[in-house]
Amino acid sequence: MDPAIWEKIKDHPCYSEEAHHYFARMHVAVAPACNIQCNYCNRKYDCANESRPGVVSERLTPDQALRKVIAVASEVPQLSVLGIAGPGDACYDWKKTKATFERVAREIPDIKLCISTNGLALPDHVGELADMNVDHVTITINMIDPEVGAKIYPWIFYDHRRYTGVEAARILHQRQMLGLEMLTARGILTKINSVMIPTVNDEHLIEVNRWVKERGAFLHNVMPLISDPAHGTHFGLTGQRGPEAVELKALQDSLGGGAKLMRHCRQCRADAVGLLGEDRGQEFTLDKLPDEVIYDAGKREAYREVVACERGDHVAAKSQAVAIVKAADSGKSLLVAVATKGGGRVNEHFGHSKEFQVYEASPRGISFIGHRKVEQYCLGGRGADATLDGVIAALERIDIVLCAKIGDCPKDRLAEAGIRATDVYGYDYIETAISALYAAEFGVEPMAATA
Repeated sequence: MDPAIWEKIKDHPCYSEEAHHYFARMHVAVAPACNIQCNYCNRKYDCANESRPGVVSERLTPDQALRKVIAVASEVPQLSVLGIAGPGDACYDWKKTKATFERVAREIPDIKLCISTNGLALPDHVGELADMNVDHVTITINMIDPEVGAKIYPWIFYDHRRYTGVEAARILHQRQMLGLEMLTARGILTKINSVMIPTVNDEHLIEVNRWVKERGAFLHNVMPLISDPAHGTHFGLTGQRGPEAVELKALQDSLGGGAKLMRHCRQCRADAVGLLGEDRGQEFTLDKLPDEVIYDAGKREAYREVVACERGDHVAAKSQAVAIVKAADSGKSLLVAVATKGGGRVNEHFGHSKEFQVYEASPRGISFIGHRKVEQYCLGGRGADATLDGVIAALERIDIVLCAKIGDCPKDRLAEAGIRATDVYGYDYIETAISALYAAEFGVEPMAATA
């Protein structure tokens, strides 16, 4: 990778799969207004335990956002990125977005700034984004064919008018492509988010991937539709289903020759705080912030020094692990689900996991391919059996589960479902553990575990 590109992404948990093991993001909900309606979105619904774009527990003014960012930056040393992802559209509610970025950049100049947008108003603000050193922009692009778009977007509001149907989708498409091309010309990295909607745009996303690659997109993130009827979205209320995990993987695999894929997305809330896969936002609501917040850069600086050493060790271990797997030349693959709470290690108890990271070991090496969200199994109360049933269902087609610790009961239940589980590799690097499993499975010499 170009060193200049690597410098931009190496600490950004969304743009670098490696970085998401070590670095955290923070979203501030300063942009509530939106200029389009999506059939998968309802920004009025909120649940503190839910991770879904558009969801927030409290909206902030730019001054409140600054106060919150300083408090988080002082307490969460992993923080590297500040994003504005709504709950509406960051480019449409531009005055609040710009004011927030200007305030934060003055106080914490080393934090990366990024936005997420539907792209309709994006071309109007590319110059200002570049001037503010915003070098990461995410655009949600679900279609290039307006006929498909009309099934996703009931209306848009553009140039002081409301448009509907195919005409609305055509305008949105043109503005999205223009914005993407303008960002590429400025050297700003772009990530394209696409929502996979079975029977609506699932096959069409192959074309979307090709188009965005041709226009310079750095990453393409294909996400599953979330359509719980309780959220009150049009798709949820009309019975439009989301894709199964195997369907999502199949689509992602089919895009291998297009724009580089992001597979570690967690579809974060618009007020998320913490590492991907965790959300500490409820720890930093306005009522819990101290009256006076003073930025202390010491924790973040010390953390980065530790991570720099750890990453070097991890990269060496990963390289050795991949070589072991490739040397096996078995022609076979293993799907491994890992319970982890960060650092790239097998370091979470099976019963405490709220998600499992999924890796595939094959003759091509070891690849992160996604995650499976689950309800926490071990809560010390009733209903554990039903919860475990849900966890097992979520681990469909997984061969082996790696965790720091697991009890006999869940281990036996997993075995009955044809899923092996082990805590033998607890606290090893994930790739090291997977290579040892692969070596044992296919009869090659395993590598030693990394401390």
